[in-house]
Amino acid sequence: MMQSFIEKAKITRRKIVLPEAFDERILQATRDIVSQGIAEVVLVGSESQIREALQDKAIIGRVAIYDPSIDNSLLHDLAQIYYDRQKKKGITPEQALDTVRSKPYYYGALLVNAGLADGMVCGADCTTAETLRAIIHCVGMREDSVLLSSFFMMVTQNKNLGKEGVLFFADCAVNPKPDASQLACIAIDTSRSFRTLMQDEPKVGLLSFSTRGSAKHPSLEKITDALKIARIKQPELLIDGEFQFDAAVVPAVGRKKAPDSVIAGQVNCLIFPDLAAGNIGYKIAERIGGALAIGPIIQGARKPVNDLSRGCSVLDIVNVVAITSLQVQP
Repeated sequence: MMQSFIEKAKITRRKIVLPEAFDERILQATRDIVSQGIAEVVLVGSESQIREALQDKAIIGRVAIYDPSIDNSLLHDLAQIYYDRQKKKGITPEQALDTVRSKPYYYGALLVNAGLADGMVCGADCTTAETLRAIIHCVGMREDSVLLSSFFMMVTQNKNLGKEGVLFFADCAVNPKPDASQLACIAIDTSRSFRTLMQDEPKVGLLSFSTRGSAKHPSLEKITDALKIARIKQPELLIDGEFQFDAAVVPAVGRKKAPDSVIAGQVNCLIFPDLAAGNIGYKIAERIGGALAIGPIIQGARKPVNDLSRGCSVLDIVNVVAITSLQVQP
């Protein structure tokens, strides 16, 4: 599946910022991405040091390098964008300039905002919280989204699950306790992500410990309210719930527990009620079920910015760059 994503990314050749240019994994990933033609790479940092670190003239000639230490018109233009976005919070133009100069992931995110790059991937060095702040402060949200969320692509050996064994789990990394409106937004954004990446019809199931009222508890009201909100916002979306996990993905169980549902047993986008359930769920599927977890992939931003684990491998970086490229809207 990842190879198919890489091949699709080669067609579009999006321009992706990697702002942590002095991590050796980033440098090796840059060499791999450029040599394979997966994307155009933008690095942020000292141009002379990056050129020395890459040690390959052929690669250097195909990489765009932006140096925040150079006091040029671009630096001031990016600082102005940042200031305009944050001035209501009391920052000064000087503080904006210092921030953009000192935080390469802010500089990179502002390149994306300004249209000088299509997306960004960071997190090999900075934290997830810093990546999310860069999105919120520098890039902004989609007009039709109210929050950032995440999903994992869970690749299983069971080809009868989801889309040929691929399920999307959300939200497993960002929002601890989403309310009904936020849960509906996560469901809608995950459906968009599934359609974009998998090029297939999303079937969205809202998960809980009950299936369609088989249990009664106040916590279930959030699930049913989220379902109503999502259906109002996206009437054409195939979404249902609440579902127990087996009723969502096993056809025989779905037919028995929710016989009037058109997607019971066929769900490919699984929306967990909160972060605890989502995080536990994807790790159980990974560690006990043997699924490959790809992510977390961030959704809800105006333009794609994705986070890496600080323990990421070179291959992880290459894969996330390919996925980020496919998230770019034409």
